Formats: sequence, structure tokens, C-alpha cells
Amino acid sequence: MRAIILSIGDELILGQVTDTNAGWLSARLAECGIMTAWRQTVPDDRAAIAAALRGAAGAAELVIATGGLGPTPDDLTRDALADALGAPLEIYPPAREKLEQFFRARGWDMPAGNLAQAMLPRGAESLDNPAGTAPGILARLGKSVVYAVPGVPSEMRAMFNRHIAPRLGAQSGRVILTAQLDTFGLGESRVAEALGDLMRRGRNPLVGTTVSDGIVSVRVRADFPESAAARAALAQTVQAARQCLGAAVFGDGSVSLAGQVGAMLRQRHFRLATAESCTGGLLGKMLTDAPGASDFYLGGWVVYDNVMKSSQLDVPPALLSNVGAVSEAAALCMAEAAVRRAGADCALASTGIAGPGGGGPAKPVGTVWIARGERAGDAVVARAERRIWAGGRAAVRDRAAKAALNMLRLRLLELPAPP
Repeated sequence: MRAIILSIGDELILGQVTDTNAGWLSARLAECGIMTAWRQTVPDDRAAIAAALRGAAGAAELVIATGGLGPTPDDLTRDALADALGAPLEIYPPAREKLEQFFRARGWDMPAGNLAQAMLPRGAESLDNPAGTAPGILARLGKSVVYAVPGVPSEMRAMFNRHIAPRLGAQSGRVILTAQLDTFGLGESRVAEALGDLMRRGRNPLVGTTVSDGIVSVRVRADFPESAAARAALAQTVQAARQCLGAAVFGDGSVSLAGQVGAMLRQRHFRLATAESCTGGLLGKMLTDAPGASDFYLGGWVVYDNVMKSSQLDVPPALLSNVGAVSEAAALCMAEAAVRRAGADCALASTGIAGPGGGGPAKPVGTVWIARGERAGDAVVARAERRIWAGGRAAVRDRAAKAALNMLRLRLLELPAPP
């Protein structure tokens, strides 16, 4: 069985709203043993939706359309489905009654437009919506089973879990399992080179890579007739990929780089401080995005101006005059002072030129020094690294924060395992 997903709405075509439904559906269908052949975005145009439904039904056994089932004039999926089926729309009394009850319970008059949500193509089946007022529709079009569900993500997911997944689980005759390994510090080509024969086309499990915001993810897909074989092959390939990539792997898709660093700090009962210039607090934000960060994160400084670097983090004015704020010496001073002043076990610091201006031949835009400081008895030791990133301001800041986190993660891996 193959599936085609249709995402309907002008807001998706225009990029005003990000389509999260299609990705979620593809992943859930794979868990049911069904591969998505393709995904298509369709505007709020009755003829275009009908054409897309007919085309998808001619190419796959399963079609899922999301969106266009609301009460407004631009919600045209039910009309287009009726056109594709060659069937008239009719009032479905149970759906009408549920709508009327919904409005009565709130003391509201039902707008006339909402009655459209009780319309159903003749011969189709209405699917109750446990999370909203718009029912879904199940119909047969040619060789395909077509599901039309609302585009609101919470409603779409509730309807998939209630109506679609139970009907699909035993139909595909295959088991598709997936896994993910997230890496940082290696480019995509370096990751592919390290994986070697694991990325051979035609291999099962299939191994591929994707890149997003500096994170290179290795995606593994096992496709077998039986669950036991799929699980064994998936586990074996994931383990082989981990061995190929070593310390570059920080997670399995369930945790961010900052989240992994936080878990490692918490495990060792270490407390961290930050000292940021070019990242402007982004490093602290990443560390505190997940709850419970107070277990390991003390806080930090955002010292954008040189006066603040000197007064708050003890960077000598002479050093700033002679070698500049974007320098190894400045980064080291910032990291060391953050450890001392915060009473922390370790600290991370960043100073650089995020752009678009401020660069020069010796220090081009994208130049960043990151430093890691740590307590060693009564002393504080620090190490700094220079990186130069291409891209816009946001990309440079993002990579700098992640590189600092990864620098600390690699250091924590070097330490003896905690008791």
C-alpha cells in the first residue's frame, strides 16, 4: 500500500503557515507499514482540489487530505471531493445534530455557514471529530480509499488516531521502523564518508542524512515483512552507524544538543555559567529551553560592549585595545572570570563578529572565538577555539552557541564516568 498526502490551503501555498501535518502523517503511516509516495500542497480552489484528489486516487491506494473542512466560503474540500466522486452533497443528520448541540450548550446561535460542516457526499462516510466541530469524510475513489480530515493539527491527529490508524495497521503486509542519530561538528559529506557502505543505495535498512541548523541527522529505515526482523536489522544498523561516527553523535532525535549537555552536567552535579558577547544570550536560552535547567545552569553575562567585558568579566582594557574583543585572549578571560565570579564548575564564553558588518581581512564576518573554562582545584583553566562560519547573522550566532555546547560535551565525555 502506498499513500499520498494532500495539504489544502492558500496559507500553505503562500508560506504564511508551515505545514506540520504532512510530516507527522508520513511518520505515522510508516509506523503502519505504509510508505508515502508523495505529498502535495493544493490551494483553496475547488477545481484544483478535485483534480488533485482524482490524480492522487489514480496513483495510490490511500489518500489523506487535510484542511478545507471548516465553515467559511474558502473551505472547499467537501465540495471538491463531491465533484471528484460525481456525487451530490447532502445533509448528514447526525452531524447536523452534533453541531446544533455544540452551539446550544454554549448559548450561541449557530451561524448559517456552519451547516456546511454537516454536508457529506452521497455514499461517503462521516467521521466523528473528537476535538472539533468539523467531521471528517471517508470515501472510495477509484482504487483508492480517501480520508478528508480537518487541517487544525490537534484535530487532524485525534482523527488519525481514532479513525485512520486502526483501519491501516493490519492492511500493509509490511513493517517499517525508523531511527535517527543526531551529530554535530562534522559536515554532511564527512558524515557520509564515515558511514561508508552503510549508505549504499538499495540497502535494507536504508541509511540517509539530512541537515538542519548545523545538525547532521542520520536517518535509518528498516522495511521488512515481520516486526522481529525489522527491529533486529534496525538495531544492528544503528549500532554500526554509532561506531562509525563515534563522539560526533549526541542524540537520537529526542533531545537537543543543549538538552544532552544539560543531562551530562546534571549527572555529574556540575554547575555551569555563561559569558556571551556575539551570541547575545542565545546560549543561555538554549540551556534553559527545557524545564529543570536550574539543576545545572547558574546563569550568565551578556557583555556586548567592551566596557562591560572589563567591568563584569575582568577582561583587561589593554588587552581589548591591543588584540581586540574578538580574540583568543578575550574569550579565555571571559570563560575564566565566569567560573570564578559565578562559583561554577565550568563556563562557556563566546565573542565574535556575527555581521553583516564589522569584519575585515584579519577577522572576517563569521569569525567567532568560543572558550571553555573549568575549575581545577583552586585554579581555573580555559581553552579557546576559533571558528569561521558562512551565512547570515542568525546562522552565525546559532552555530557559535551550538559549537560552544559541543565543546563542553566533548570535554565531559573525556572525564571519568560519574559514579
